[in-house]
Amino acid sequence: SPHPNLKRTHAPTTYHTTMTVRRALVLLAATPLVAGFTTSVFRAKRSSQLRATPAMEGEALVKIGTRGSPLALAQAYETKKRLGEAFPELAPDDAVSVNVIKTTGDMVLDKALSELGGKGLFTKELDVALLNGDVDICVHSMKDVPTWLVPGTILPCNLPREDTRDAFISPKCDGVASLPDYAVIGSASLRRQAQLLAKNPTLKVVNFRGNVQTRLRKLDDGEGDATLLPLA
Repeated sequence: SPHPNLKRTHAPTTYHTTMTVRRALVLLAATPLVAGFTTSVFRAKRSSQLRATPAMEGEALVKIGTRGSPLALAQAYETKKRLGEAFPELAPDDAVSVNVIKTTGDMVLDKALSELGGKGLFTKELDVALLNGDVDICVHSMKDVPTWLVPGTILPCNLPREDTRDAFISPKCDGVASLPDYAVIGSASLRRQAQLLAKNPTLKVVNFRGNVQTRLRKLDDGEGDATLLPLA
């Protein structure tokens, strides 16, 4: 039987999705994410803007927006799984859809984020889809969310953080301290650049953009002596 807070529509197998989305976000806020993910956050419209119309036949009850990287997809599908476990009406595979949205940050990889406009490049297209009603929620790594949110969107919840440390990866050295002077480190992070140069001002930090697989491939291709990635 449907949850008491869900109202049955005229079509017997479809339901209003507003309360489903709201209650699912509350549930996820209190539910730990599986090991291996950094902090994840769920973006949504303000409650006054959430859809209150019945789903069309064949349309997913909840639409999740996400980037297309392996990490982003893993987080989105984990969200889909947890929604299905919490709400019987969202358990069928087609009840929750995962919609991949390409962002400017994913497509422009030859420049540093600071030159292109910052972290908002990873969320702009997702914000547009959210505000247009193309998706109901978006799932992000918290590190990719700008400090200032687009008007009309909220961060209704986020999950407990995983390990916050960085992993040092190098085929030549076993740590930052063992890097020789003038070694080349691949990283697009201003924070990591500042930390590395504080340890050894002679190090050269070059732009490494892309997902984990892309950065490791650049390291294998000899574009740097080492790189840093989130341990989680």
